[in-house]
Amino acid sequence: MTRLSGLALILLAIVPVVGCGSNQSAAPPQQTPSALLPVATMPKIDSQKVLDHIKVLSSDEYEGRAPGTKGEELAVKYIEEQFNQLKLKPGNPDGTFIQKVPLVGITGKEAKPLTMAKGASKKAFKWSDEVVAWTKHVADGASVADSDVVFAGYGVEAPEFNWNDFKDVDIKGKTILVLVNDPAVPDPADPSRLDPKTFKGDAMTYYGRWTYKFEEGARKGAAAIFVIHETGPAGYPFSVVQGNLREKFDLVTPDKNMSRASIEGWITLDAAKKILALGGQDFDTLKKQARTREFKPVPLGLKASIAIKNTLRTIDSQNVVAKLDGSDPSLKDQYVVYSAHWDHLGIGAPVNGDKIYNGALDNASGVATVLEIARAFTQIQPQPKRSVLFLMVTAEEQGLLGSQYYATTPLYPLNKTVANINIDGVNQWGRTKDLTVVGMGASDLDDYLKAAADEQGRVLRPDPEPEKGFYYRSDHFNFAKQGVPALDPDSGTDFVGKDPAYGKSKRDEYTEKNYHAPSDEVKPDWDLSGAVDDAELLLAVGYRVANADKMPDWKPGNEFKAKRDESLKK
Repeated sequence: MTRLSGLALILLAIVPVVGCGSNQSAAPPQQTPSALLPVATMPKIDSQKVLDHIKVLSSDEYEGRAPGTKGEELAVKYIEEQFNQLKLKPGNPDGTFIQKVPLVGITGKEAKPLTMAKGASKKAFKWSDEVVAWTKHVADGASVADSDVVFAGYGVEAPEFNWNDFKDVDIKGKTILVLVNDPAVPDPADPSRLDPKTFKGDAMTYYGRWTYKFEEGARKGAAAIFVIHETGPAGYPFSVVQGNLREKFDLVTPDKNMSRASIEGWITLDAAKKILALGGQDFDTLKKQARTREFKPVPLGLKASIAIKNTLRTIDSQNVVAKLDGSDPSLKDQYVVYSAHWDHLGIGAPVNGDKIYNGALDNASGVATVLEIARAFTQIQPQPKRSVLFLMVTAEEQGLLGSQYYATTPLYPLNKTVANINIDGVNQWGRTKDLTVVGMGASDLDDYLKAAADEQGRVLRPDPEPEKGFYYRSDHFNFAKQGVPALDPDSGTDFVGKDPAYGKSKRDEYTEKNYHAPSDEVKPDWDLSGAVDDAELLLAVGYRVANADKMPDWKPGNEFKAKRDESLKK
């Protein structure tokens, strides 16, 4: 789970809100009368039932719900039991509630250090301190030897922005160095700011995500890809990158991930400067060039070598999915998907004598809320025209793997999947006058959400830190990446009857003391009334989308719209 930082909460005080009458959101598409069932008349979300689910899933008995453990077995069994009690149908067409997710745990160690050579001159870089690298190949290890080294700017090819960092340069078998984040293109009208028409200015697009850099490099045949770490553009220090040296799970693909680059990794800024200097280049000069469309890859005249040895273990983890059949024969083969991740971190290093990372907020609360929304759907009248899936995914904490597996191996066609609504943590501190929408303005789903929020007398707030790319860091993103309009709601911060600083203080308290810690447990001061308000909004959005006369779409210019348009032609 990744959510807004303390800085974000400070910024929330100065970003605009979207309320009734705002010109920032259009009305939802024309809908049938059943779609316009008022929020107030829909089945109520029961806060006690939500809390009861959280208490079970985050209990010590569930051992932190890590994939491949007793905690997974218990969590999956509990979710199945709840689906059965609600008389929902098994979501897998094979007649079960389970979609198996093949995972491989990979622990990589340095076999040979990263070495850059220019003729007789060689320089080796220190593992962990200067270079963090791995291979996703499901093999004993991987290596590159005497690979030509190329600086490839930001490593981006984005036709919609008329941008191609690779031009016609062949990088097959080569080692590429790329900058983190989107190309930082100055605004022609004000060079002190970023151009809002190119990569959305201050907002991060998917091209800025480090995961994209590895994907694009692999598509072009690179042998090794190294992202140059800079704390500002990355949004976190190099110590966070060093966490990749622990065992990491990944999906087992049919080709055992051999289509990925042999080596992926990060290097520190100082290491990058040394490498570029060895190649007769200056980092600042190249970075400035990389901010232009005219940039071309720069061969460095160096040879790179590195080898990594793997320790592997494979498991079959599980997504859990249930289905509520749509009531309209012509629309029931289209699907609205609610999702949440059931996994957390399991048993880990003790903190104050506690070694169970319970994950109450992150994300037992999301699973509990989706279960309650599912209960409401079984009671709502008239029943939705489209079908509704309730999908609880595995391995979010390992890199959104369960949702990635569903989105790339869907149980139902994605061009028939009309929307995804993902819940990753809920508000446990009381009612708010607002709701934060990460990536607001991306799709028609925001219009549905605004209409429902208007009925509650609440307003929507946009993500105040779009440059951090939070929209790309939770399970909904894997649906978006495949073209499915996806909604990423987050808690509001303007608490009813509370001091303006209350929201920030509670979020800071959670972040500093409980996030990814054994202390993420149900607290005596929890007040789920705000979570109930939010859940009732999300129930209304899904219900109205399930009954709408047309499918929601991405807004013009969104980076996922082309993928959606292409899929709908099939």
